[in-house]
Amino acid sequence: MSGGCCGCPPGRRSSGCADSAWTPATCPSTASCRSTRRSSSASTSPAPHHGNCCAARLPTAGTSRRNPHPSAGRQSGPGPGGPARRPAEPDIDAVYAGLDLGTSGCKGTVVTADGTVLARARAGYQTHRPEPGAAEQDPAHWLNAVGEVTASLADQIDPERWRGIGLSAMIPTLVLADAAGAPVGPAITWEDGRAEEFGTALREGFGPDALYRRTGQWVDGRYLVPMARRLFAVSPELKARASHLLGAKDYLFGALTGEYLTDPSTATGFGCYDLAADSWLDGVADGLPALPGIAPSQAWRPLLAGAVPAVAAGLPPGIPVCVGGADSVLGALGLGITEPGQVAYIAGTSNVILGLSDTAAADPAHRYLITPMPVLGGWGLEMDLLATGSAHGWLAGLLTGGDQDALARLAAGVDPEDAPSFLPYLLPGEQGARWDPDLAGTLTGLHLGHGPGHLARGLQTGIVAESRHCLTVLQQASGVAGGVFLAGGGATASSLAVDLADATGRPVSPPDPERVDCSAIGAAMVAAAGVDGAALPAPPSAARGAVLPDPAHAARWDRLACRHEATLAAAAPLYHRGALPPDHPGGSHAVTSHDER
Repeated sequence: MSGGCCGCPPGRRSSGCADSAWTPATCPSTASCRSTRRSSSASTSPAPHHGNCCAARLPTAGTSRRNPHPSAGRQSGPGPGGPARRPAEPDIDAVYAGLDLGTSGCKGTVVTADGTVLARARAGYQTHRPEPGAAEQDPAHWLNAVGEVTASLADQIDPERWRGIGLSAMIPTLVLADAAGAPVGPAITWEDGRAEEFGTALREGFGPDALYRRTGQWVDGRYLVPMARRLFAVSPELKARASHLLGAKDYLFGALTGEYLTDPSTATGFGCYDLAADSWLDGVADGLPALPGIAPSQAWRPLLAGAVPAVAAGLPPGIPVCVGGADSVLGALGLGITEPGQVAYIAGTSNVILGLSDTAAADPAHRYLITPMPVLGGWGLEMDLLATGSAHGWLAGLLTGGDQDALARLAAGVDPEDAPSFLPYLLPGEQGARWDPDLAGTLTGLHLGHGPGHLARGLQTGIVAESRHCLTVLQQASGVAGGVFLAGGGATASSLAVDLADATGRPVSPPDPERVDCSAIGAAMVAAAGVDGAALPAPPSAARGAVLPDPAHAARWDRLACRHEATLAAAAPLYHRGALPPDHPGGSHAVTSHDER
């Protein structure tokens, strides 16, 4: 199927155009395209593309998993009018590249159609924290890192074999771009906590429950619309320069292809994406720069020759670049999570806990997020612990010279009940199942007999206790209660699988060291599906031996969870500026050990 309406390829406008350098070539019958933009906004963004002009709408919450959203099970490209590189029959030597723009760096992989990883590469970049609560990055550093990664992958695997490239990225991370596509100021990452009052205003203005049910999100200050409103409030001069409001992946896709498109999973991070209508909510983003069009994850556009010289060097011009998806859902895809009830646990800078569901089952208490799953169909019911890998890195910097493996060894030598209670809300604030921006990291129960290992053990126990709480909420609210599958750089310590199994009573599959970059692998699999219609490979995690819970440790983890919740109940009032409203997900912190199992 054609990804562009009527099969028209994208193209840049001439440099003399006053509105945008990122618009598609004129389509002869654009009247048949369904616009996904808010009607009240003056826009210079390209028209959205949905694989065909009459794409089916999303179902309402609670409907079947069968083809539940436009990105499910559909290939989409420029069509006969575009510079497609797809031969009539797929090449048995064909491979697919995936790029994941993460919090600390860009990771890339090259995989075969059956999911075998042939090459890996990584390049890092820095987060700048110029004031409390700030977390900013330079989009130019992203492009440099993407260039390093693609060059390394091309050295390992001949790029002439690459059939397509898929994209993944952290969400929500804000990029404002001008009419020529240049960033206006730094990118504001999801770690930035400065827009909380703007998130609250959006939520209260729309109605908290109504907004959650329309978007599947408990919108706080870490979503793109509140981030942009805060930025314009403190730096009003930026508003006149900004023409586009984008996520990190949307910016990268535009830099590579000349067109700004997002996908449904990434669109959830804006705070104004209507799950059922597959469109932006009217009125929520009024007065802000243009939002990108929405397309299926498998939709692709050709790589523009010289679009980003550092990236395009050595790559064949016209290679399909797929829109891709959010790092969380693509991480689950790359991990091999395919069946409802299974849970992906992706440990990185933050920890993603995502259960697969065949229905968009809303939580009456608004504690988890609902994200469309690319390729598979269905939905990811998601909770994100904000400071996990970053917390381990911080503590390792204090205790072991930054060596996180040494920190894990210290923790392994301590009984968790001998360690202090450690609330791991170090960003500060927490999402997960708490959604409380005022929480802060807290240590209680310290004494002179404690050493570095006790602090390390306390941190890990606190993260596991939070994970147990999330999994319990997910099971109670949605019925998702299957096995847990680990991935990510923060999941390599063998003790994590053991702790999670004992704490939750579930089998936990340890990470495959060959598939640690699961979001990049998932992006490559989207490219295989989008460019060649390749079926998803058999789940690689299914054959890995799971760690089974030890019944002898169940009572200990009940006690640890009870202690964790009691510490939180005692500490939370110290940080709150006022009482949480009754409908807030974090309105009640007390959970007994019996509720947790």
